[in-house]
Amino acid sequence: MRTRATVVPSVLAMVAFAANSLLCRVALREGHIDPASFGAIRIAAGALVLALLAWLRRGPRPPASGDWRAGAMLFAYVAGFSFAYLTLAAGTGALILFGAVQLTMFAAGFKAGERFTTAGWIGLGLALAGLVVLVLPGVAAPSPLGAALMALAGVAWGGYSLRGRGVPDPIQASAANFVRALPLSLLLALAFAMRAHADARGIALAVVSGALTSGLGYVVWYAALRGLSSLRAAVIQLSVPVLAACGGALWLGEPFTARLALAVAAILGGIALALRDRGPARERERR
Repeated sequence: MRTRATVVPSVLAMVAFAANSLLCRVALREGHIDPASFGAIRIAAGALVLALLAWLRRGPRPPASGDWRAGAMLFAYVAGFSFAYLTLAAGTGALILFGAVQLTMFAAGFKAGERFTTAGWIGLGLALAGLVVLVLPGVAAPSPLGAALMALAGVAWGGYSLRGRGVPDPIQASAANFVRALPLSLLLALAFAMRAHADARGIALAVVSGALTSGLGYVVWYAALRGLSSLRAAVIQLSVPVLAACGGALWLGEPFTARLALAVAAILGGIALALRDRGPARERERR
């Protein structure tokens, strides 16, 4: 990951994902909206904004055909994450989610022949240790359903990221994926209509999550993925929980402790070490 074309969208995407985590935390944990409605509004807002952008850019070109598998993965991630958020402690949820993401993307990377050198593995280990330090106080025995939903969300997100590595136009692809995920999210909201509730703040948070931190965030992530191997893309995403924790300290009044500072140093230092891996076992170029 050496060029600005990869570095800038990677950083923007991770900041967007961290901000999205904060939006979900406020909306769902504080009871402003139910998870099915939140997911439906989130995907609808993303689909609307991205479809508009795609239409403005497309001109005379035909619309992208889209990827139904990616759309289903996007829906599975949003739905699984939203419902699991209600039943899992924050630390437990982060460990399960990012553990599933790492396993999914590393499995794909190894299948494609990607490898780290020793320095890269040390960096990954340091980043994972930092994640444990970060979330350990919030880890508790998970409910089986919540753990299964969060694991599903992690696998779906890892798969969704992998599907984006070859797309030529991130805006067109993301718009098509959101449009294809929308009917599934509306059906889920209809299925849970008897439990639906939302106030103005919950709706606003869902709209911002869908239109900005999800919709546009996923576009820049797809742009970044064109220059990343599966292994590197997986490692970079370990920055999301620490960025979210720092955001919580800045905007939600959460304490910035010595433990958080240690986790920040370990995670970001480990990511930097892993991304500097230039040994003979470096990743294959993406086909």
